[in-house]
Amino acid sequence: MSLKKQIDDKLNQALKAKDKNTYPTLRLIISAIKDAEIAGRSKGQKDIKDSDIILLLKKMIKQRNESSEVYEKAGRKELYENEKKEIAIINTFLPKQLSEEEIKKICKEVIKSVGASSMKDMGKIMGVLKSKHSDTLDFSKVSVILKGLLG
Repeated sequence: MSLKKQIDDKLNQALKAKDKNTYPTLRLIISAIKDAEIAGRSKGQKDIKDSDIILLLKKMIKQRNESSEVYEKAGRKELYENEKKEIAIINTFLPKQLSEEEIKKICKEVIKSVGASSMKDMGKIMGVLKSKHSDTLDFSKVSVILKGLLG
C-alpha cells in the first residue's frame, strides 16, 4: 500500500473516531501532498512517489521542530505541546530512524570504504550515506558524528 493511501486511510479513521488531535494534522499532510502533486504535474510527473512524500514529511517535521523551539523560548506551552503532538503524528508515517550507535557504526563503515581521513572527505561520505540510507538516517546527527570521527 502506498504511503499516500496509508495517510488517507488514517485520516478516514480519525474522522470516524472524531479524533480532534489527529485529523487536523493529517489534513495538513494530505494538503501538502496535493500541493506537491500539482507542482509535479507542471514538470510532467503523474503521481507522487513515496520517497517524495517522505521528504515532504521530514520537511514538515523540521518546520515543527523550529516552531516548537520558538514557542518554548517564548513560554507558549500550549503551542509547544501542539507542535510536539503534530511531530508525533507525522513520525508515524516515516521509516524508523536509526539510533546514534547504529549511525556511528554506519559512518565508520563508510569512512573505511571511502578511505576518508579528514574533514575534506566529508562530502564523499555524505554522498554515500544519502544514496544508501537517506530514509533511515537523521543527517543533523550524522554531521555531528562525522565531525567527531574525522576531527
